[in-house]
Amino acid sequence: MPVVRYLVYTAFVVALTGFFVLSEINDPGSMRLLVFESPNDTLGTSEYSPVELMHAAVLAICALLYAAVAYAYPPQRPIAFLFGGIAGAGVIRESDYFLDRFVADNFWQVPVALIAALLIVYTWRNRRRFRVAWSRMWPSPGLSLIFAGALIELIFAQLIGHEPLWQAISGDGYQRVVKVAIEELIESMGYLLWLIGTIEYAIQSRAVAAVWKPDLRPGESRRRSRSRAAKDAKRRY
Repeated sequence: MPVVRYLVYTAFVVALTGFFVLSEINDPGSMRLLVFESPNDTLGTSEYSPVELMHAAVLAICALLYAAVAYAYPPQRPIAFLFGGIAGAGVIRESDYFLDRFVADNFWQVPVALIAALLIVYTWRNRRRFRVAWSRMWPSPGLSLIFAGALIELIFAQLIGHEPLWQAISGDGYQRVVKVAIEELIESMGYLLWLIGTIEYAIQSRAVAAVWKPDLRPGESRRRSRSRAAKDAKRRY
């Protein structure tokens, strides 16, 4: 039932957030939001933080869920392929620090560019199928949550985490770790919404696929009955 699922989502978000908050309060520095790797390192990095690692894990889970949808429900493949590719590119982007350090500087841009090119070509060539798949899913809670999560992660967190903003707010008392903590925790909210939206999208894909399962009964009545059944499925979902 949707109510039970959303209660589970709420409990998960509360538990995860509480874990990060209490771990830092009880053991200051345990979140490793600003690690200096050498005496010459003046900026520090948050890439070793459990929060950052959680971001990559959430994106990887989302990519796997989209892959499962693409495999199990071919009519939804254009959407699942696009969103799964974006999630996969996000995993690479979240790993940019380690790729730059252990592979080559700015190496992460190469696989991300390849994925982006593949997604653009695939989506363009399957644009009609994409429109059909989208029309069967929208509006839906899953896609709405995915949109909200992407908005928070890609726009809101980046603007709020803008360093000159916090330098202006804090003045002489500016500490970079505060800016990093706020930015990363806001990003966490976006990623968790994205994860919940992806789970809901996968569940709805199954419901819609059952309604739109092809059969051999021709005629307008069949199309109307499927349309009514699709609306009923969305309401039940």
